[in-house]
Amino acid sequence: MSPDRSVNRRAAAGPRRWLALAAACAALAVPTVAATRPAPARAASRTLTIATNGSVDSLSPFLAQRALPTYIHRLVYDFLTNYDAHDFHPVPAMATAWSTSADKLVWTFTIRDGMTWSDGQPVTADDVAWTYRLMMTNRDAATANGNFVANFRSVTAPDPRTVVVTLNQPQATMLALDVPVVPRHVWESHVADIGTFNNDTRFPVVGDGPFILSGYAKNQYIELTANPTYWRGRPAFDRLVFKYYKDSDAAVEALRKGEVDFVDHLTPAQYDALRTARHTTLNRSPGKSFYALAVNPGATTTSGQAFGDGNPALHDQRVRQAIMHAIDTGALVRRTLGGYGEAGGGYLPPIFTANHWRPDASAAYAYDPDRANRLLDAAGYHRGADGRRTTPDGRPLTLRLLGQTQRPADAQNATYVAEWLKAVGIEVTTRIVDQGMLGDIETAGNYDLAFDSWITNPDPDYVLSIQTCGARPATAGATFPGDDFICDPDYDALYARQIAEYDPAARAAIVRQMQQRLYADAYIDVLYYPDILEAYRSDRIAGMDRQPQPRGMYSGQDGYWSWWSAKPGKRSASPTGPAVLAGGVAALVILGVGGGLVVARRRRAAADDRE
Repeated sequence: MSPDRSVNRRAAAGPRRWLALAAACAALAVPTVAATRPAPARAASRTLTIATNGSVDSLSPFLAQRALPTYIHRLVYDFLTNYDAHDFHPVPAMATAWSTSADKLVWTFTIRDGMTWSDGQPVTADDVAWTYRLMMTNRDAATANGNFVANFRSVTAPDPRTVVVTLNQPQATMLALDVPVVPRHVWESHVADIGTFNNDTRFPVVGDGPFILSGYAKNQYIELTANPTYWRGRPAFDRLVFKYYKDSDAAVEALRKGEVDFVDHLTPAQYDALRTARHTTLNRSPGKSFYALAVNPGATTTSGQAFGDGNPALHDQRVRQAIMHAIDTGALVRRTLGGYGEAGGGYLPPIFTANHWRPDASAAYAYDPDRANRLLDAAGYHRGADGRRTTPDGRPLTLRLLGQTQRPADAQNATYVAEWLKAVGIEVTTRIVDQGMLGDIETAGNYDLAFDSWITNPDPDYVLSIQTCGARPATAGATFPGDDFICDPDYDALYARQIAEYDPAARAAIVRQMQQRLYADAYIDVLYYPDILEAYRSDRIAGMDRQPQPRGMYSGQDGYWSWWSAKPGKRSASPTGPAVLAGGVAALVILGVGGGLVVARRRRAAADDRE
């Protein structure tokens, strides 16, 4: 439940660790730069500055789960494959070709020749195999993306250009392994402290993506510089600067003043207000995220140990269904989104047409307060003369609702949800906290309801995996990749079937069954699918690619195609290093993708901050 989490991940059975597009930061070489010191001034360069309110849980590709660092990792490291900008199908990246054995258990990848790390060392198949094997054998190294390799039996590099992966069972995500591959010669020295090393003490960080991570100051900025040896071609902008703003209003004002060049996740009011702004281009696109109300079913560990203080009333499916019938999702689309979105239904957004599921009208949780009242009556929560319901033992039925400050919609939606639930006799206390505190509360299991948002990826495996029994924490209060402590063996059985199904149509049918089951259980109420509302300075950016095309988003898929393809406008040159704020401290950080998802959380990635 934290800000938008991304979900480009996970394959395989076994405990799934969090998502976010998994990207990685490697250690470095060269001079040390104090994490709190702005980068030095330099000759005029073409700089693209992006506003964000996202936070960084770690700059280690093995630990990072929030949307911001996973966004960064996508730009700093290449994965085996990428998603096509037009329609999301897998395309070559580090791997130029691949083949499978007849039983689909052995995958052979041909690694691109001529790639180099930013320190000049060659990129080889051994880097890929070492990264995967480390995640297979080291629990800490598997924190962010372990789900992708949980089904791997072995990974070898028989020569510098070949990687061979042997599976325990078929795995449909083999062309969607969103695992940042790191340089072995840099990371071998950090195996002993892989669970605590955050890769934020020396810059530049060694990578092989279109940009090099060259500077960072917590809650201030992240700086990337163009990689001149990137195999796809050097980006046209010399630098990307992700600049941090506490709220979106400040970011929009900075766009107007020309202090930043790109802002996403605009509110409807901000988007409409920018229609008349000079040098401003707007973009509206169907989004890859869902916004939901998550129910705490009772926090438990993977061994079944209960913890936390979730309200036991929510163990009753009738109560959960009543809550869903009490909420007017259409009104939320009109009021909160200003019409820029679609009312919720299935777990996966409509942009992914093959996998999206929508309930039949007869089975949908339509806004129906009368039905909500009947369900609560049947569950034994009777209403008194004052209109308030009580539990069977006579206590008031009161639920705690969590939201986060980095996601502006939470405070507004909390007011509406509290009013609607009060109308059916349920009192609601609301608490809107920052992303870090929200993650701590969720990890402890000390909540009843929480707003949740995930950025999903073309392959749905990871976002599906976070609802499995194995996604719960191993010990009480530990960080975990899951979402709401859900454990449904029938859902898990469907999950195992879809990951082993190579036929796209057959797999999509199973995925839709999984969404139907989640919907019926009523632990996750997808309230709506928000459109992506973005704006950029047309005097600074002459153009860039959307994903998918032609009506997609710029910040989608972590902005990989957009920032790599972006062309400087007439006023893109900057004579200095990262923008210096009052007080002389550079203040840059990456785009608030998803509000902070994940999707995120405790490394429980961020929901909204999650991917």
